Amino acid sequence: MHTWPVTHEALAKRIQRAEIGFTASRIRSIGEQPGNPQGVEIQTFGSAVAFYVKTMPWGLFNSVKGLSGDDAGRVEDIIRFYKERNRAFLLDIDPVDTDPKLFRHVAENGLFQQGFHSVLYGMPDPQKPELPSGVTIRQVDNEADFDAYAGIHCVGSGMDIAHKHHFAENNIGLLNRPGWTLYLAYWQDQPAAVGVMHVSDGIASFTLAATHPEFRNKGLQSALLKWRMHEAYQAGCELVAAQAAFGSTSQNNMERAGMRLAWTRAVWAPLSGS
Repeated sequence: MHTWPVTHEALAKRIQRAEIGFTASRIRSIGEQPGNPQGVEIQTFGSAVAFYVKTMPWGLFNSVKGLSGDDAGRVEDIIRFYKERNRAFLLDIDPVDTDPKLFRHVAENGLFQQGFHSVLYGMPDPQKPELPSGVTIRQVDNEADFDAYAGIHCVGSGMDIAHKHHFAENNIGLLNRPGWTLYLAYWQDQPAAVGVMHVSDGIASFTLAATHPEFRNKGLQSALLKWRMHEAYQAGCELVAAQAAFGSTSQNNMERAGMRLAWTRAVWAPLSGS
């Protein structure tokens, strides 16, 4: 029997640190392209970490993580950082080291709560999963498989395949990068879905999942989740963790795989955009 850790402040901080760690690693990998053509910047404000990618306006790449009550006095500096770059951003506030004064201070500086996001955790699985008929999974460890990975990541994210080169350029830095493992799932020998895992400090974070639209509803993401839970056990991890839109198919898949809700994150944004 697994002994499930209950959700408490120390556990939440570990999961939060793991997320900040893999986000920083991923964005640094983009910034390591010769000459930093994407304009990557990472700056700390107390315990908070702000991410900015000039060529990518999406919230995923322009976000602030790890803000605590002790950082209330840094909120103006964070807003200025993005305003100087004419960029809207998302500010994550987790129920860790926060207090009413922080929420009031954030609101008084022109931010509002835009939405919620789920943070989940679970236990690594010592048993290798039995994959559904027609499904195979293997690790991406060469550029040929990575090309298939990039294509699925692209169309699975809702983009036209014509943009695949952007996904290839901005994820190639994860191939064989310490701590990172990319997985490719096949449906009847056709590349169909991808999943990613980052391991650090005893936590395996499931950082990305995408399925080609033609192969949805075949159990591929559930298979990838269970596969990574076993891989996390093989890597000696104590926990697995992931993030998902609240009540989404991704969250449902994680819960069906045995993961639990750790907390619901408050996502804030400037009222005036940038």
